[in-house]
Amino acid sequence: MDLTTIVGIALGLLALVGGFLLDGGHISGLLVFSAAIIVFGGTIGAVIVSFPKSHLKQIPKAISLAFREKRTDPQELIAELVDMALVARREGVLALEDRAQAHPNAFLRDGLQMVVDGTDPDLLRQILEVEIEAKEKLYGSYAKLFEAAGGYAPTMGIIGTVMGLIHVLSNLSEPETLAGAIAVAFSATLYGVASANVIYLPIANKIKIRGEEHIAEMDMMLEGMLALQAGENPQLIQKKLTSFLQLETAGAAGKDANRDGEET
Repeated sequence: MDLTTIVGIALGLLALVGGFLLDGGHISGLLVFSAAIIVFGGTIGAVIVSFPKSHLKQIPKAISLAFREKRTDPQELIAELVDMALVARREGVLALEDRAQAHPNAFLRDGLQMVVDGTDPDLLRQILEVEIEAKEKLYGSYAKLFEAAGGYAPTMGIIGTVMGLIHVLSNLSEPETLAGAIAVAFSATLYGVASANVIYLPIANKIKIRGEEHIAEMDMMLEGMLALQAGENPQLIQKKLTSFLQLETAGAAGKDANRDGEET
């Protein structure tokens, strides 16, 4: 379990509630069941309308990606590829067959098997790049689900507030209840904006980062397998893969920075 995601959401919600209480508010003032139904129910409904069933089935996997700890260590992958390169140089790539078939990483297992089978390097690159591109699109679709929720939630909050104000204006004959009714109405806006900026959008961003990390590792493994197949020096392979992974990570950070600048 990735504690940073859980701690971040908990800290964000705690800061909002804590600030409200420090300002003299009461926790009961934040618990408005009707507003929660409008905002969260409306957001879920809008997301369901926006995406086909095949995308909606991906929600559990998307949540798992955001809350799950990273399973692989890039340095361990590099060390393993370098060790395989040493074996391939001494005994030939056929010596990697048993190791390839038993490898737990499906992408590396399939790629190594193609190397052992003598697949042409250009064809090997083409096949694996198609797989990488498909995985990249999959992670993008995961993030879009939560980005959509983050876009709809504030609007649903405004809708809930307007509905609450309509109710308030229809009961002007009881002025002593107006203040409380207006406060309840605005709680919908609070739910919408808070859920978007503390839950939905941060989870979408975490999914993007997790996806970029995985794609960078797949790119690195692809280059490692091609270098291994070409019989390159293991030390040079290690240097290349280490530098390649650093470049990919920096590139992902640059994409996020550029995207933030464009949105601003």
